[in-house]
Amino acid sequence: MSAAQKLNRISIDDYLAGELESSTKHEYLAGFVYAMAGARNEHNLIASNILIAIGSRLTRQSCRAYNSDTKVRIQLTTGTRFYYPDVQIVCQPNRPTESFQDNPSVLVEVLSRGTRRIDEGEKKDAYMSIPTLRVYLLVEPEIPAVVAYRRGEAGFVREVHEGIDAVVPLPEVGVDLSLAAVYGGVEFVPEEDSQDNA
Repeated sequence: MSAAQKLNRISIDDYLAGELESSTKHEYLAGFVYAMAGARNEHNLIASNILIAIGSRLTRQSCRAYNSDTKVRIQLTTGTRFYYPDVQIVCQPNRPTESFQDNPSVLVEVLSRGTRRIDEGEKKDAYMSIPTLRVYLLVEPEIPAVVAYRRGEAGFVREVHEGIDAVVPLPEVGVDLSLAAVYGGVEFVPEEDSQDNA
């Protein structure tokens, strides 16, 4: 490791403290911090719809839904990472005073042209290393479709749920997620490269 790399790395404690005061969210990858771009209204509407659709049905269970202001911590052999998933369902929560979760059961990312490669690659691989993760959902923004990676006995299995009448079963947390709820109020307009910030 070069001297420049050592100087640019920050500690986890400094990162967590800085995030509590920062007006911009940052992801943390083994000592390096990356600012996150803002999201389009459509992206935020879909994420909010999912949070409401699942979260409102978890009130009598030990599981809780968290929005994109809550980080997930992933401890890999290559270093610790912190990401901000669009939605996470946690049934084994961290202490209320912490700003991140370690044990999500369900993680959700709403895709965009700017984030698709990372969400389908780097984040998917990191998320699937979390022992408690049961399902990872990738939500399309331009058509009613959700890809679910569900943990089975032999690893994660890919499922595709398409069409506004489709339903994603989530027995792991005791709810179903209808695509009609996910896309409520959404106008399907193709993303434009110049406006893609999500």
